[in-house]
Amino acid sequence: MVSRDLERAEVIVEQLEVSVFTIPTDVPESDGTAQWHATTIAIVEARGAGKIGLGWTYGNPASATVIESALREVVVGHDAMRVTAAWERMVVACRNLGRPGLASMAVAAVDAALWDLKARLLELPLATLLDAVRESVPVYGSGGFCSYSDARLTEQLGGWVEQGIPRVKMKVGREPERDLGRVAVAREAIGPGTELYVDANGALPRAQAVWFARRYAEDFDVRWFEEPVSSDDLEGLRFVRDRAPAGMDIAAGEYGYMLGYFERMLAAGAITSCLQADVTRCEGITGFLRVAALCQARSLELSAHCGPSIHAHVCCAAPAFRHLEYFHDHVRLERLLFDGVLEPENGALRPDLDRSGNGLEFKRADAERYAI
Repeated sequence: MVSRDLERAEVIVEQLEVSVFTIPTDVPESDGTAQWHATTIAIVEARGAGKIGLGWTYGNPASATVIESALREVVVGHDAMRVTAAWERMVVACRNLGRPGLASMAVAAVDAALWDLKARLLELPLATLLDAVRESVPVYGSGGFCSYSDARLTEQLGGWVEQGIPRVKMKVGREPERDLGRVAVAREAIGPGTELYVDANGALPRAQAVWFARRYAEDFDVRWFEEPVSSDDLEGLRFVRDRAPAGMDIAAGEYGYMLGYFERMLAAGAITSCLQADVTRCEGITGFLRVAALCQARSLELSAHCGPSIHAHVCCAAPAFRHLEYFHDHVRLERLLFDGVLEPENGALRPDLDRSGNGLEFKRADAERYAI
């Protein structure tokens, strides 16, 4: 029930706090174009009427600086029930900062926190507030880093299958001469009945990407080839898409920050049938739902990139939706930093409708050792 006090009076955002943490990976990790030993997360807490909404983004600590220097002043004192209006104020505040990139990620973290705060004030699960069209969200296990040994690759991918996740993804492209052997190991580990995806993170030139697409599909039944070439090369993605085997998705979109980028990607025919977007990059839940509408208008599906806990509720509200990435690094962080993290059941995440907001509580005491 919505309290009479909330019905009668405007509830304002009283405080906006941001904290940054850097957490080491369990082992060194790499993909086709990057290597890393830690993951940085900026967590936003939006406070109002005794409730706290949580949002976050991954990346450089500079996103926290944007929140503190440009966004806090346009959000604090604002009506907590008018999240989209706050979003509009934030993007205007970022106009002269260079909105795509760090500024968009800063907006994303605050926007997610404001939606969570609104849901908690109304004592509703976030999925309910966002008008869910499904009860659960299919996931795919994601990791399989280029730095992994064959034994580690087998253990991780096979472990997801044992948990009931029917689709998994691995990284390729750092050492192309090794990739066919690595993909063979992965297929052996997961068996013939599990969908196998690969992600090159933009590492390959166009012609080589086409060659690998054909080999992956024909030899290992790979259904999804993510960023075979750079996501900035829309013509290159279209080149690979036009030459890839039937039944293989050429996918991209995780580095989209603003709606216009996604529109250009679709206008270029850069993906096959499923666009990716990331709440922590594409300007939050508000931005993600606009990308979802764009997909629906084009009769395409949407896939959510990384961060299972920040995506689970909003993905329930995206009509043309395929699946959510259950990314190894972010699963580790979410379990460390939050109580209430969802676990896959039969290959899907099901939001807890007995908890308000996104259902999470920040474990600050556990996080403090990683604070920067």
